[in-house]
Amino acid sequence: MTQNFVIVCPTDFSECSLNAIEYAAKLGELYAADLYLFHVPDHDDYQKLASRDHHTGDQYSFIQRKLENLRAVVEKESIPNGLKSCHASFKEGKTVQTILEFSEEIKANLIVIGTEGVNDFKLNFIGTRSSKIVERSEIDVLVVPRRVFFKPPKKFVYATDYLEEDKIAIQKVVELAKFWESEIDIVHVSTRLKAIDKSLHITMVQEIRPFVKYEKVNYILKSYRDEPGLGLENYLIIAKGDILVTLSKKKSWFEQIFSNNLSRKMSYFINKPLLVIKMA
Repeated sequence: MTQNFVIVCPTDFSECSLNAIEYAAKLGELYAADLYLFHVPDHDDYQKLASRDHHTGDQYSFIQRKLENLRAVVEKESIPNGLKSCHASFKEGKTVQTILEFSEEIKANLIVIGTEGVNDFKLNFIGTRSSKIVERSEIDVLVVPRRVFFKPPKKFVYATDYLEEDKIAIQKVVELAKFWESEIDIVHVSTRLKAIDKSLHITMVQEIRPFVKYEKVNYILKSYRDEPGLGLENYLIIAKGDILVTLSKKKSWFEQIFSNNLSRKMSYFINKPLLVIKMA
């Protein structure tokens, strides 16, 4: 790489965001990245933290101390394993906008953010802090649910809707998969299985293969009576996928799936990480 890989990991010091830091640090080791732990102060969150830690005094010194403690732990554990550097900073502002502006300012390549899972997704995917970052970010976002602790993924599942941009996106997935020698399932889920679907699938396989250059890739076409999101969840559970990967574009299949289906019981999406690859 001509420039260092840069990862931003927003934190509010919750269990949820600590799991995201673990993922960010492990990815940082692989990419020899610069990792930035970033906090946007929230008065209500601060009061809860201060009460729990029996703290009285200046809010900002308290935040700085919490961040420095996190940075020290990450440095101790991850610098020897390949992470290039770890930084910690905070800035006031509107949470989502401030995180995105900070990520742009430091030319980040990836945002790793935690989500509270079922509470965060209870209405729909678009509308919470983490989902707003996914929606508005111009760089890739990894969403890590609460109670999900890092483990080397054995299988990535890339959800495709036969877009031209898949050729670029799948190369990013291959780069990640090679670190752990993971399998990749490239999956299209349809609510019907007709001749045109089979024809599109064959064409997609023929076009993507030259861009993959990785042996552990499976090309899957599945049909379910339910909507695509529920069919995809069904496939993920059966295939034992560890990380779901999807491409996000305006009016994309990604938005169709997540805006309509997460109000239902979709346990997979609140129990496994979701990597959203962004395209213009």
